[in-house]
Amino acid sequence: MLGNFSFGDYFKERAIYLAWELVHKEFNLPADRLLVTVYHTDDEAFRLWKTISGLPEDRIIKIETSDNFWAMGDTGPCGPCSEIFYDHGDFIPGGPPGSKEEDGDRFIEIWNLVFMQFDQRADGSRVELPNPAIDTGMGLERISAILQGVHDNYDTDTFRNLITASEIKSSTPGNDKFMASHRVIADHLRAASFLIADGVMPSNEGRGYVLRRIMRRAMRHAHLMEVSDPLMYQLVPTLVDEMGDAFPELLRAQSLITETLRLEETRFKETLGRGMRLLEEATDKLPIEQELPGLVAFQLYDTYGFPLDLTEDALRQQGRTVNRSEFNEAMENQRSLARRNWSGSGDAETDRLWFDLKEVHGATEFLGYTTTFSEATVLAIVVGGEAVERAEVGTEVMLIVNQTPFYGESGGQIGDIGEINNSEGLSVRVKETLKMADNLIIHSGLVNAGTVEVGGNVELKVDHQLRNAARRNHSATHLLHTALRNRLGEHVTQKGSLVSPERLRFDLSHPKPISSKELQDIQIEVNSEIIENSPVQTSLMSPEDAIAAGSLALFGEKYGTEVRVVSMGRKEGSVYSSELCGGTHVGRTGDIGCFFVFNETAVGSGIRRIEAVTGLKALELFRHKDDMLQDTAKALRVGPNEVVKRISALLDEKRKLEKELVTARQAMVSKGSAMNQANQAKKIGEISFLAERVDGIPAKDLRGLADQMKGKLGTGVVALISVTDDKVGLVVGVTTDLTSHLDAINLVRAGAEILGGKGGGGRPDLAQAGGPNTKAVDQAIEAIEQLLNEK
Repeated sequence: MLGNFSFGDYFKERAIYLAWELVHKEFNLPADRLLVTVYHTDDEAFRLWKTISGLPEDRIIKIETSDNFWAMGDTGPCGPCSEIFYDHGDFIPGGPPGSKEEDGDRFIEIWNLVFMQFDQRADGSRVELPNPAIDTGMGLERISAILQGVHDNYDTDTFRNLITASEIKSSTPGNDKFMASHRVIADHLRAASFLIADGVMPSNEGRGYVLRRIMRRAMRHAHLMEVSDPLMYQLVPTLVDEMGDAFPELLRAQSLITETLRLEETRFKETLGRGMRLLEEATDKLPIEQELPGLVAFQLYDTYGFPLDLTEDALRQQGRTVNRSEFNEAMENQRSLARRNWSGSGDAETDRLWFDLKEVHGATEFLGYTTTFSEATVLAIVVGGEAVERAEVGTEVMLIVNQTPFYGESGGQIGDIGEINNSEGLSVRVKETLKMADNLIIHSGLVNAGTVEVGGNVELKVDHQLRNAARRNHSATHLLHTALRNRLGEHVTQKGSLVSPERLRFDLSHPKPISSKELQDIQIEVNSEIIENSPVQTSLMSPEDAIAAGSLALFGEKYGTEVRVVSMGRKEGSVYSSELCGGTHVGRTGDIGCFFVFNETAVGSGIRRIEAVTGLKALELFRHKDDMLQDTAKALRVGPNEVVKRISALLDEKRKLEKELVTARQAMVSKGSAMNQANQAKKIGEISFLAERVDGIPAKDLRGLADQMKGKLGTGVVALISVTDDKVGLVVGVTTDLTSHLDAINLVRAGAEILGGKGGGGRPDLAQAGGPNTKAVDQAIEAIEQLLNEK
């Protein structure tokens, strides 16, 4: 969107002049291809257009509808609009605005000028604004199409190249059958890529769900074109070639965009196919044009991850809709169940109390950046969600004081613990410190001695050892964030954190596991900064100035007019790390001691989690790992440097022996079945059924054995069941002469249900399943026999 604005400066005449200068003289659009609309009572705009543009009166059209009057709502600033239209020519159907044929595509609006000159009152009256304003908007793609001599936005150079890439990578022509799908893929690829570049990752909530919906709609169109492999990620290089110069963030995040699209499409592809089959089965049972039951749409959403608009998009091609009220009811039932099952605090009344107390007493003054001890006055005491004047020994209290060194939990850093005392024998053990109602700090604890009273003077003392440990971990989190961006790429953004005295946890956007080599490099970089022992400095400035200076801000975080910037690693005029942060930190990076990562895992699609320790905790972990290594070396009777080599040799030997054992068991089973087949096979009607328990043979080897036994049986059904490592494997084989009326998949599922397994799959002649119930082997065989009896 393009546009220009004026607040209390130029108004209607200047806005019309600038618009005409741009479209007619700068863009060189012929006057006979342009027409404008004005609100039917805006005679001033009509006169100005006629004077400035020289357009004849029949090309300045008065419109009575709200299309030419803009308002923020029922009340507030409002005013008439003037729209500029471009005439693509009489070879395209459609009439000018205001005519019966205006819905055609011949006349396209390219620019809307809003003249905000009134204030709409609640009684319906309008008064002149003291400072009228201009707010205009021009469609970038529409004007691009006109300047490139094409009618359709999708025929512009950027889209055309993306669509061509889609045709090539999908091996699908851009004909009438598939063109709409190619266009959707190109358009949605662009939107998804910019969201990912901005740090949004696909998820099931918030902006992440918006991204996922965009991606999945494009994926459905790839499915419609019968593209078997993930497609969207293959188009990223073309997008970057087209738009990377104007938007360098695309180039910086190219690897993240590519990998995120590839993983999301790979994950969704299988469920997309199953979901589409379910949708087809459901619609096949419905009369023509009957709406889809909302419960089916909800099942698609809940089980297969189909957003409702994706289902509606698929149904639109059949001329169907969804029963939205039924879908919404199912959604609300699910939410209600979740609310009932959520063990929440139920503290809505208490939350309101904090805001009331904040109104009375104001925000708590935090002294903890420079001290762990202070004196204060008790302003409020809350017990059981109610404000009280005093509290005796044994009472759980929440205290508010005028000033405190205790840090209230926020920004990922947990709150301080410590003591609140006074000279009269009061002792409150603070077990938790919270921050409520915008900087109201709450000290939660137990009165161990004495009495606490509103208005009383107290001394507050933070447990400085735990505070120092938390400071080390918080500063290490900042160093880690920078090291991650340096080593993995600037696409890395913080998605969450936990800073406690014991450890730190950092969630980041990254589409794949962080390799051992990458983790090693990250740890070396962080520890190098610790060894430098550079000062940690803080400053206060506006968020805009901080971000302009290169400080990192958390995406989606709300900041006030002034923020605290924490910088560390100053060396030769440069700053290693600079972030907006209100937490507590060490004085110098060397105070962290050392840094060690002990875990790296996935917590969601495109989100990785790193857990680490610092200081003495890191040394304890080093010592623990060394003890484990020494114990392992002693058990293996080798030196510590030979442990990996010895374990690898033992594993190779184990695999070799297991393979020999399986081969021997298969041979014994196969030979025994051949010799005793006549005695073991049951006759169930006209069907021969051979079932054997073959414990110790892995599930993956049962299929080949079942094929052998089918061959020896000649005609009939074979069921093999094996218990290995407390798991049951089940394979059912049906000779090909019987598959017209017997399906191995149905038979194996009957057994799997008894074994506590889910489903089962394969082919009509050979299927496999499993389950955890090792005590139900005989019952599983009986279930298969029963199903055969019913045939």
